[in-house]
Amino acid sequence: MATDDVKPVPETPVKHTESDLSRYHVQKYPVRELPYTTQSICPECLLTDDEVHVIDATLYEENGKVMYKKTCEKHGEFIDVYWGDVELFKKAQTWWYKSVGLDNPRTETVKGCPEDCGQCPEHKSHTALALIDVTNRCNLRCPICFAVAAEGGDIYEPDPQEVFEMLKNLRSNLPVPAPAVQFAGGEPTVSKNLPQYIKWAKQLGFRHVQIASNVIRIGKSKEYLQELRNAGLSTIYMQFDGVTPGPYLAARGNDLLPLKKQAIQNAREIGMESLVLVPTVVRGVNDDQLGDIVQFAVDNRDVIRCVNFQPVSITGRIDHKARHQMRITIPDVIHLIEKQTGGRIPASDWYPVPSMMPVGRALGMIKGGPELELSSHFACGMSTFIFIDEDGSYKPITQVIDVDSFLVLLEEISNLYADQKAGASTRAKAKLAAGVRHIKKKGILKDLLSAFLKRGDYDSLAKFMRRVIMLGIMHFQDPYNFDLERVQHCDVNYAVPDGRIIPFCTMNTIHRSRVEEKFSRPIEEWRKGHRPTQVEEESISKPYKTGQ
Repeated sequence: MATDDVKPVPETPVKHTESDLSRYHVQKYPVRELPYTTQSICPECLLTDDEVHVIDATLYEENGKVMYKKTCEKHGEFIDVYWGDVELFKKAQTWWYKSVGLDNPRTETVKGCPEDCGQCPEHKSHTALALIDVTNRCNLRCPICFAVAAEGGDIYEPDPQEVFEMLKNLRSNLPVPAPAVQFAGGEPTVSKNLPQYIKWAKQLGFRHVQIASNVIRIGKSKEYLQELRNAGLSTIYMQFDGVTPGPYLAARGNDLLPLKKQAIQNAREIGMESLVLVPTVVRGVNDDQLGDIVQFAVDNRDVIRCVNFQPVSITGRIDHKARHQMRITIPDVIHLIEKQTGGRIPASDWYPVPSMMPVGRALGMIKGGPELELSSHFACGMSTFIFIDEDGSYKPITQVIDVDSFLVLLEEISNLYADQKAGASTRAKAKLAAGVRHIKKKGILKDLLSAFLKRGDYDSLAKFMRRVIMLGIMHFQDPYNFDLERVQHCDVNYAVPDGRIIPFCTMNTIHRSRVEEKFSRPIEEWRKGHRPTQVEEESISKPYKTGQ
């Protein structure tokens, strides 16, 4: 396929019409009291018999935690911790907004959730971050891997035409074409086609293109990183489990810390300023290093924009028997960060991911077309920002902005447009101007408000973002804590070769093995058709070991 032939999808931006504005009126979900019932699956039916058996599950309070209990008539009762702090659970619910959702699901409701993923009409969110696994090959054999990368004798590796069609499919989402894509795996840098995929993504209209990588190849070769950057790479979503060798030896089987630091230096030297540190947090392995990881990000704030902590998911290649020993939840991580930063990042300053929905809603209304709305389930993730002063000291974002009041302001602005109030645009700008009172540190006022008053786009927030580091915590589900309500609100979705778009947690808990079985080829067949490079071949026969 000739690169010059690629046109944006859609070719013209999606715009609001007067007839559809009312659906954008801001609404929240009602707060529910514990206990309440949702639906889950039996982990033993899935793991033993590959059967998706949907059962009721109850969330209830016990000893200040939110617990999760479900019973399978065949395998008995299962109890796990859902959230480690009931008060944070209650707070998160108060910031759970309804999204405009997805207008063009790809599958029909036949067997019901979670069998019909693709996405089916029951899905309530559009894709915020899309993922495409470009290969299941990997240059590591980590003891912990939800993708079970490089295991078995078959290769899952969509061909370039299939990847191109998946990208187009994601950009065909309505009313919001997927704005961001992450190439993952396996390890995406062991695919010789990765630079081409990045180019296509940019040409098709993805605003943000990133890779999820262990950065072995990037740490070894600044020239390779430059090639990816030239292709249009925006961000590296970088596996980073700690600031000492121990966590890497436990979770990855290698001391990868020197290579991580070299990858950061390589990014610095080529002028790439958008790295995300991604620690997989395992109780007893690296939960004592969370504050140190935050400080590491601050010390490297010229290139690191975010730390996204991921409490370990008991799925894929992992010791399922050690589940209770390893399990750590979002509130547990929040409290550890508060303790390990000496209270500088208090638990009270964290907000659920969907609390940011009014930002996208207001931007879309101002610009005149639908924009990304972060609309995941309130229990999927929490986030906050730290604002960094010139001397490197930092403070929580709540000392800079009255976050609660600012979100309410954006609700009001959105509803001026959604309710088609007279002079909505003028009144919205007046409200933003009056919103100065919500910003406690006046020096950033111009950078922040100009994003709305002048251009109404995300790019104009760049100056402000250079002064902050985002901290996020996303806890992906596994068969033991699986909640179908969370799945139906998922906005982190995989595209697969058969045209489906599958929520992250159902992909990695249920559908991955099925997708890979359907589209995989034996290694020898793959070799003949693919003609692997040395890097690609070594991902199969010579995984990385420290010192290579």
